[in-house]
Amino acid sequence: MKFTRLEIPDIVLIEPSVFGDKRGFFYESFRADRFAENGISARFVQDNHSRSGKGVLRGLHFQKPPKAQGKLVRVVKGSVYDVAVDIRKESKTFGRYVGIVLSEENRRIMYVPPGFAHGFCVLEDDTEFLYKVTDVYSPQDEGGVIWNDPDLGIPWPEVGMDYVFSEKDKHYPRLKDLDSPF
Repeated sequence: MKFTRLEIPDIVLIEPSVFGDKRGFFYESFRADRFAENGISARFVQDNHSRSGKGVLRGLHFQKPPKAQGKLVRVVKGSVYDVAVDIRKESKTFGRYVGIVLSEENRRIMYVPPGFAHGFCVLEDDTEFLYKVTDVYSPQDEGGVIWNDPDLGIPWPEVGMDYVFSEKDKHYPRLKDLDSPF
């Protein structure tokens, strides 16, 4: 496994070693000791799996303390443009984001710690997205930032159609209007 700290050093890109032959392939997507050696000692308590069609945009979501979640995200079918926005008020990277394509082909995995709003845009039909989280889902602790906040300037990819959102994702505040709990 190769661990790379991205432009925001708390975000880590993990590229697993993939072993393939005529039978298919094998790789470790998570191994606690290797993650800890690379500064990720998070304890994951819940796995989530979503399937979405092309053009679905989920996010930008976070959970407030004490139920804040770190996430280990990857795609097992299809592809997404995955984004993490630093919403930690005292951070020197507050308001900055990291965006990266995660796909079935590149098998990249991204670690997003608590204190970040997270979202993704689905680039292919029937995309399956997996994420491990460090705390259980708590609806009353849910929060978000509007996906198209002009101050963030996230270059969401063109997908050849209108994006598809949940109702709540259409109404989150801009980051400047968020009373960030971090």
